[in-house]
Amino acid sequence: MQPSDFEKNVAKHIKGSKPAPVHLWDPPFCGDLEIHIDANGRWFYQESEIKRERLVRLFANILKKENDKYFLVTPVEKVGITVVDVPFIATKIDVVTKENTKLFKFMTNIGDTTYLEKNDQFHILFKKSTHEPQPYINVRSNLFAKIDRKSFYRLVDYCTETTHKGENWFGFNSNNNFFPLVKSQELG
Repeated sequence: MQPSDFEKNVAKHIKGSKPAPVHLWDPPFCGDLEIHIDANGRWFYQESEIKRERLVRLFANILKKENDKYFLVTPVEKVGITVVDVPFIATKIDVVTKENTKLFKFMTNIGDTTYLEKNDQFHILFKKSTHEPQPYINVRSNLFAKIDRKSFYRLVDYCTETTHKGENWFGFNSNNNFFPLVKSQELG
């Protein structure tokens, strides 16, 4: 089977396993591909899961979000894909010391790492029906990873009660920034 023009452009412009400078590219939209990423961070083409890790990493490296839509882009074309929640899952968490400062390091299901350094990199939502936490970490640009359950519980182990903006919160510190999870009074 011959590779498509899109596949040729991907291979031509992307080298290695680092994210491409998609923020610099604004190619014309060429339509949608039948690629989707499910809520567990698994990539599918049509109804078949893409299991080749290198192919998933390649696609992840050319992923771009504009407003609420996701695209795979090269310098010459842009195709739309569907993402159910967010494209990545944070599957590993470590506490590291960088320049005498404690911070959290996250690794995603595709091997990206990110350090939690600024407040706008982390947010938490709660499911309305179950009040189950859904924490997210910014991986790059405006692409987020949902923090998996085991990593979130590890993060909770580092939480303390602290006064934040005049109220008592249960949260954690990373890079000398406080990240509130829930108001202390809601802990029950």
